[in-house]
Amino acid sequence: MPQGEKSKYTDKQKRQAEHIEEGYENRGVPKDEAEARAWATVNKNDGGGKQPGGSGRKKDSK
Repeated sequence: MPQGEKSKYTDKQKRQAEHIEEGYENRGVPKDEAEARAWATVNKNDGGGKQPGGSGRKKDSK
């Protein structure tokens, strides 16, 4: 179900999604649905994937 690329997520966000997914599966939610809900929760909490470090501003190439 989830189709986005996960390379932009930090290791912490990936661990959180895995932990959340396990919780949903323990409650009987199907694997695909659990994964989709887990990533939706990570996105809700953190605002999406983030590359670690930096202020987000592009550096001037002088």
